[in-house]
Amino acid sequence: MLKKRIIFTLLYDQGTFVLSRNFDLQKVGNLSWLKENYDFSRVAFSIDELIILDVSRGDRDEEKFLKHVSSLSEECFIPVAAGGGIRNIEQARQLLYSGADKIVVNSLLSNDEDVIQEIAFEFGWQCLVFSVDVKRTKDGLRCFIENGTIMLKTSLPEYLKKIQLLPIGELYLNSIDRDGTGQGYDYDLLDALPNPTHNPVIIAGGAGKDAHLIEGLNDDRVDAVATAHLFNFVGDGLINARNTLYKTGMNLAKWDIQTSMNLKNCLEGIGDNKTIEKII
Repeated sequence: MLKKRIIFTLLYDQGTFVLSRNFDLQKVGNLSWLKENYDFSRVAFSIDELIILDVSRGDRDEEKFLKHVSSLSEECFIPVAAGGGIRNIEQARQLLYSGADKIVVNSLLSNDEDVIQEIAFEFGWQCLVFSVDVKRTKDGLRCFIENGTIMLKTSLPEYLKKIQLLPIGELYLNSIDRDGTGQGYDYDLLDALPNPTHNPVIIAGGAGKDAHLIEGLNDDRVDAVATAHLFNFVGDGLINARNTLYKTGMNLAKWDIQTSMNLKNCLEGIGDNKTIEKII
């Protein structure tokens, strides 16, 4: 049985990390601010995966984003997925060369499905995460692309069926309506999934406290929960949330945070041989 996962999503906008509420962005701080104020390397040991998304509303500076991905991937010993505005295989290749383990795509099914096939062929389908942004409309749940600015005509169930035919590793289901509200996940999105669903499902949008993570992971259709709420979960928030989930008997990977940090320090040359021997 696959272990459940906690994922933190960092939203990046032209050199700054941001909070999002219903896809409206609020600037929080740059990379130095993130590391100084939130002890990010420590927080990284309380999650199973990090997702970094370039949600820039203006022109994207791809080189700067790649540098941020590289810097963050060096901070943590967990899988890192990155994406945002990917239009071709070269952009995906550069993200992987910069330290990302997975590529997140969103608009390619509508804009250029062949690129998905190319990425899967060169790097393997398991490295692809397909992100679906969903919003309630008068016609029901609809999918949106291009940072939530374009609504697709296809219904959510039909769109998810199309995605399931693609060579992807995971599905990231994100509620625009719940995004940044802290009101909990929208489980109606899961009701639209094909039965059976062949890909692991990550649910996102709405987590504001430990109980939301627990509720999400207790749903049999959910393989991982994601949160992008910096103020609610960074600091001790994610560490405390993981400890709470351990106490419920949740099937999460287990490790000692302090031991992991000591090992990281030793590998970086900060510790000494005696510390390494003690850890091993």
